Amino acid sequence: MARYTGPVCRLCRREGTKLFLKGERCYTDKCAINRRPSKPGEHGQDRRGKMSDHAVQLREKQKMRRTYGLQERQFRRYFKEAERLTGITGENFLKILESRLDNVVYRLNFARSRPEARQIVLHGHIEVNGRRVNIPSFQVKEGDLINIREKSMGLAHIKEILELNEGRGVPSWLEVDLEKGKGRVLREPTREDMDMTFQEHLIVEYYSR
Repeated sequence: MARYTGPVCRLCRREGTKLFLKGERCYTDKCAINRRPSKPGEHGQDRRGKMSDHAVQLREKQKMRRTYGLQERQFRRYFKEAERLTGITGENFLKILESRLDNVVYRLNFARSRPEARQIVLHGHIEVNGRRVNIPSFQVKEGDLINIREKSMGLAHIKEILELNEGRGVPSWLEVDLEKGKGRVLREPTREDMDMTFQEHLIVEYYSR
């Protein structure tokens, strides 16, 4: 699956908000949004008029897509899947995204950012229910046990991550023992568990045109 490999701080500046793609850097004064809040490019300082409804929907879609590190094709496929499920499409969509293994690894504080979580999964450092899984898009479900492989726990990089993330909380639908590198999915995530900065109804409207 293709993925964006350019400067990620540029994405935050384009969306005008922190997408937390650089781990610890996003919480410091070095964050690009703090230093250069304007949009990237020659015309980043332009002050245009009010955006159209379509433009607002597009920006919200791009913000969510870039937050989870997905390409358009995969993002749209998840939306189509959410439409087929019973319930509210927007909430179903967020639930699918939150249940990706790379996102769960990030939420459990086994990584400092979603891009780092994706890399950790791809490199085979994660097990689900005792089996090694290296697919970032793997969908976890209630009761699943997610842990860092025993061999990987001794790596300096992994130790550094766990030490830096010590004391950080996890969503209520998850539980974790960071010292042992073990976590569990207690239940499916609900809308209240998720990032309230997303306006998923705008994305539903965008794809429903």
